[in-house]
Amino acid sequence: MTTLLLRLGAPLQSWGTSSRFVRRNTDRVPSRSGVIGLLAAAQGVRRTDPLEELLSLRIGVRIDQPGQLERDFQTARSLDGSTTMPLSYRFYLADAVFTVALEGDPDLLRGLEQALRSPVFPLYLGRRSCPPAGQLLHGLREGTVRERLETEPWHASPWTQRRHCSPTVGLDIVVDCPADAADAELVRDEPVSFDPRNRAYGWRTVHRDQVEVPNPSYQPTAPPADPFDPMAAFEEIA
Repeated sequence: MTTLLLRLGAPLQSWGTSSRFVRRNTDRVPSRSGVIGLLAAAQGVRRTDPLEELLSLRIGVRIDQPGQLERDFQTARSLDGSTTMPLSYRFYLADAVFTVALEGDPDLLRGLEQALRSPVFPLYLGRRSCPPAGQLLHGLREGTVRERLETEPWHASPWTQRRHCSPTVGLDIVVDCPADAADAELVRDEPVSFDPRNRAYGWRTVHRDQVEVPNPSYQPTAPPADPFDPMAAFEEIA
């Protein structure tokens, strides 16, 4: 198996799968439709083009840094000021980082790697106002989605790693799985068509789990010496 690894990090991300009317929500992890939309933009696939090739990918996401939920309250008027648009709420994930593993045909993954190096359309993380920051592309690896998410280094920011006072950290993962798999969960974010005249999504099944990875910023600290220990002066003599 061949896997392509991405790191999705940005000041703001938004991965809505259940937004309705004036309330635009975000999920806590990148959606499959959002990731495939990003790949399609890199390849130059238009909204009315078929998606069969990209839908063959198996996708897994690891939550390296969950971020913080933020709400944006928006008002708008028409250009001449005569009409007031409905008030709306938009939700974002601030300062979140995710590792995304894509498993599929090696030729397809190599093509996606090249497309992400020189994307045809601008890339964004869920919404156009959320461009990616930092290193997006982390290259091709051998192994399954699960194996790569278990072995890829922790991509959280250094200050997050330093605040974690353990040599390892448990990170939540969400991975595509067969419908009959144990603990499979239904999610409606399988893109059928991005055509704005007939946008459609289907159901898929995912498995949620946790993996343990090393914390590269962990520094073991020695216990402080007791300055009032009366026997400390005799330790070297003994």
